[in-house]
Amino acid sequence: MISRVKRKVQHIMSFDPKRAYYRDRVRPQILNSPSIEVEAASEAELHVLTSARDWVNLVWSLKSFYQYVDERYALAIHGDDSLTEEHASILQSQFPGARVIRQADIRSEVIDSLAAYPNCKRLRETNTLSIKVFDFLHCLNADKMILFDSDLLFFSKPKAFLEALNRTDKRVNAFNRDVSTAYAIPVEDINKAGVEVHPEVNSGFGVVHKDSMPLEWIEEFLSIPGLADGHFWRIEQSLYALCASRFGVELLPNEYQVFLEGRLEDQPFRHYVGAVRDKMYVEGMKKLKPTLIT
Repeated sequence: MISRVKRKVQHIMSFDPKRAYYRDRVRPQILNSPSIEVEAASEAELHVLTSARDWVNLVWSLKSFYQYVDERYALAIHGDDSLTEEHASILQSQFPGARVIRQADIRSEVIDSLAAYPNCKRLRETNTLSIKVFDFLHCLNADKMILFDSDLLFFSKPKAFLEALNRTDKRVNAFNRDVSTAYAIPVEDINKAGVEVHPEVNSGFGVVHKDSMPLEWIEEFLSIPGLADGHFWRIEQSLYALCASRFGVELLPNEYQVFLEGRLEDQPFRHYVGAVRDKMYVEGMKKLKPTLIT
């Protein structure tokens, strides 16, 4: 009884009316904004994972992105097990031409495709975030992938990102820089296995070449001691970093870096990771409301 009262008091004390207004009142209004029709095929295809909890945030993310880029890149939205048929239907109506891929329709197919790669197959069976690796690659219909998370917001044209996406002078993967290096196991342990990895790769936003992530490499990297059993949320990020480090990797400029302290200034974009998710509502959606909600 005392613990229930204590939790209730803590909840009341933590209540932020501004956060509640933007999260509960403003956020759903994006569903009444004009739909964005995307191409059936393009040289780069955007892939993103979402859930029942985050799919409305994703609509904000995608609409903020598409309003500042000239091309309506082909779009594949992957749902986890929590994404319902109703959610998928609404997403389809928000982005006509997109592929909305539910787990009921793709999971067995992807797992079967990994039969010759036991480490990959095991990870796909046990780690939901590995959808970002295996399902994205399995369903990718372009030579380049725009790697995307459902907690990104864009405030101006992402010029440096588009330059990385469209460059022809060399083929490297490019990612936003993390606030610090965050892989499934320490970099030192990866190096002990004879493998080099670039620090501070964040797999929330980037450019990935399709041939930069062969299953043979992923299978090899998953054999690094401790990696497949490491930090659950960081395994897929580690795989993107490892493959890119071998293939060729660059980090986007500092204005794309994940940051936890300070306010949004003139950055073209912000990645609202879990520690600053509330700011996605009170800062990001507040700033975008005049342009996205009419």
